Amino acid sequence: MTPNISILWADDEIDLLKAHILFLQSKGYRTDTATNGRDAVDMIRKNNYDIVFLDENMPGMSGLETLQQIKDIDTSIPVVMITKSEEENIMDMAIGAKIADYIIKPVNPNQVLLSIKKHVDARRLISETTTTAYQTRFRDLSMQIAMNSTFDDWAETYRKLVYWELELQNISNMDEVLMMQKREANIGFAKYIRQNYLGWIADPDCGPLTSPRLMSRRILPMIEAGQKVVMIVIDNFRLDQWETIRAVLAPDFNINTEIYCSILPTATQYARNAIFSGLMPQQIVEMMPDCWVDTDDEGSQNQHENQLIGRFFERYRCRNVRYGYYKVNDATSGLRLNEIYSRYADNHFNAFVYNFVDMLSHARTEVKMIKELAQDETAYRDITLSWFKLSPLYKLLQMLRGQDVRIVITTDHGTIRVGNPVRIIGDREVNTNLRFKTGRNLTCKDKDVFVIRDTQAAQLPRNNLSSSYMFATNNDFFAYPNNYNHYVGYYRDTFQHGGISMEEMLIPFATLTSK
Repeated sequence: MTPNISILWADDEIDLLKAHILFLQSKGYRTDTATNGRDAVDMIRKNNYDIVFLDENMPGMSGLETLQQIKDIDTSIPVVMITKSEEENIMDMAIGAKIADYIIKPVNPNQVLLSIKKHVDARRLISETTTTAYQTRFRDLSMQIAMNSTFDDWAETYRKLVYWELELQNISNMDEVLMMQKREANIGFAKYIRQNYLGWIADPDCGPLTSPRLMSRRILPMIEAGQKVVMIVIDNFRLDQWETIRAVLAPDFNINTEIYCSILPTATQYARNAIFSGLMPQQIVEMMPDCWVDTDDEGSQNQHENQLIGRFFERYRCRNVRYGYYKVNDATSGLRLNEIYSRYADNHFNAFVYNFVDMLSHARTEVKMIKELAQDETAYRDITLSWFKLSPLYKLLQMLRGQDVRIVITTDHGTIRVGNPVRIIGDREVNTNLRFKTGRNLTCKDKDVFVIRDTQAAQLPRNNLSSSYMFATNNDFFAYPNNYNHYVGYYRDTFQHGGISMEEMLIPFATLTSK
């Protein structure tokens, strides 16, 4: 069904266009006419039009002069210029004045119809087509979720869900359907992790690529092949956010993206230390106790990353590898890195950590204005994209374009918007993370919680012999009975990490080479 679209057509020979006007009206478009520019401008002041067709050569006020006055009234109205002339300077002036389209006489009715659909009706048509395509694939995707049995199955499912989330992000009538399907998938994924995770830790060769094997399985082969590698680690970075900024980079880089699996807990202290060290957290404690900070203070849990990288190369007998490390916590430090990058240019390997997305996640929880700006996943992605386009990181990548260097963009874990509180009881030494808890005397009645009591089997450190780990799944978050309502109200609908979900565990590892 054609929506209620209003058209103004201004032409001094409008009587000769009666057949076109009737054609548009037969298609359901309300069409008004004017025979000169002044009348057209007056009508636009009095009425709301969705699109204007404007003859370039009219007596009195010309089409270009009329165009300028229309833009003075409303810059958002698409104007299609119609002319007999094919002179390049007229086209240049019209395009410079921001016309939406250009049609040369004699006018074909289908040209007019195409312009309307392209500039006014496109959003509706895209919405209808995309919705129909998703509805067609909904059943297949649900069947795939039910039948998934391997990590690759789940990675492919998540890719498809992210694809449809990006396709449907501005189509409100399908939001709830997709969110329901994502919840269904996360329930199945959590079950899969409960059944398989400890087996991967016992025998890493039987499982997917995980945080501790990222350096040895992906980075070392590049270095050994004689390639210089710049590894960009964006903290707290999801696959959907990566896909959003990937589109910005695609014109300049050949990009290959794979999905790897973050270890548990999906938190910076554990996952990122595991990446740079090539070890599980308990192995770090045993082999490099000076590089493990057992604290709830996120600001200090990764202060030894430079040392972990150095010891990784020593352990793999790569003592001749020159490497660099730099952490970017704000725009100033990002600009500083760009200024001094020449100091790192001759290294075989450089690791640059960017904390913006992690800071955005925490700010969204704590700052009301940021929470309102990033109120849902779509807005969260938009803010990430806006940051990236203006960031020193984007400028660095432009600097690296064309250089003989392999660029890697990845993360340590993702994040999920939580909504369902789960009551938990523990002693005072339990950590404060909302998606996982570790400590003594942890009690929770929720059946979906994943509990690891044998911390040695999970290669996780413990403060005492009776410590265990408890992980929230799906979009749950832990809340204590004390001051429960205030706590739940404050943290519901915030982005958190540490637990088990596709968003937190299935994360991008992208390699970029210049085109």
